[in-house]
Amino acid sequence: MQREVASAPQATVPSPQATAPAATQAQPQAETAGAPESSAEAAPHHLDEVPIELVHPNPNQPRMHFNKEELDELALSIEKDGLLQPILVREDAEGYEIIAGERRWQASQLAGLKKVPVRIKEADDMKVLELALIENLQRSDLNPIEEAYGYKRMMERGNRTQSEVASAVSKGRSTIANALRLLDLPEDAQQMLYEEKITAGHARAILAIPSDEGRAKLTEKLAKEKLSVREAESLARLIAGREKQKNNPVKKPPKPRFFRRAAKDLSESFDTKVQVRSVNGKNKIEIEFKDEEDLHRLYDLMKHSAE
Repeated sequence: MQREVASAPQATVPSPQATAPAATQAQPQAETAGAPESSAEAAPHHLDEVPIELVHPNPNQPRMHFNKEELDELALSIEKDGLLQPILVREDAEGYEIIAGERRWQASQLAGLKKVPVRIKEADDMKVLELALIENLQRSDLNPIEEAYGYKRMMERGNRTQSEVASAVSKGRSTIANALRLLDLPEDAQQMLYEEKITAGHARAILAIPSDEGRAKLTEKLAKEKLSVREAESLARLIAGREKQKNNPVKKPPKPRFFRRAAKDLSESFDTKVQVRSVNGKNKIEIEFKDEEDLHRLYDLMKHSAE
C-alpha cells in the first residue's frame, strides 16, 4: 500500500483529465513531526490511532512529488519524538483515505511506525479535493502547474465557477484565472514549468503570443537557451509583432486616376511598359527598355516629341 517516495522519473504533463506527472519542484516549507495544524485540519474531529497499513493516499492529491531528503529528515524526527500531528482522514471501504498529511504518513512508514494518530472526518469527494488543495496551498507545496490542475479539477468535478473556487480556497478570482491560463501553454512549456526549467514569468511571456505556432517557437528557444524573463518578454513582443504584421499587412493606397491614365497613354506612345508612381513622397515615371537599341528608340521618340 506504500507509495514510492524516491525521485520520480521524467514524465509528460497530461491532459486536464489526467493526473499531473511527478517532477522536481521548489523546496516546500519545512515540516516537523510537531508542526502546527493548517486550517484544513484545525477543526475538531474524532481522534483515533489506527494501523498504518489501513491508511492509504488520496488518488486526487494535488501534490504528486515528495522530496526524498525532506521525507528522510521528517522520518528521523518521528523516530525520535513520534508523530505529534495527526493525519486527517476519512473512512472508506479500504480503511482510511488521507485528506491531508500524506507526507507525514510516508515519513511514518519510513520511521517504521505500526500505528499512526488520525483525525477522522466525514467528507465527500469534493470536500476531500478542496481540503487537500487548501493544505498544500497553505504550505506552498505545489508548483504552478499542480496548482492549476487542482483548480481545474475543483471546477470540473464540483461544477464550480472561478469565483466559487476562489472563495473556497481564499484566493482572488484573478489568481485562479491566471493560474488556469498556464494550462493554455504548449505541453512542452507546461513540462518545463513543472520541472522548474522556466519560471512563471517565462510562462506569461509565452502566453503573450497569440498563436500556437509563435508560442511553440518561443518555447523551443527557451529549451535551447537560458533566457532571462526580460529577454523572453522582448522576444515574445517581436514574435507577436511579426504575426500581427503578417496577418494585417499595410495596404498600399490606390494610385490617383491621372497616374493610371498617364501610364497607359505613355505606354501606348512609347510601345513599352511605363509606370507612374509616388515613392516616399516623390513622384516618378519609370520607362522600361529591352537593350541599348531600344533605349535609342525611346530617346528619339522623346526628342522628337519635345521639338
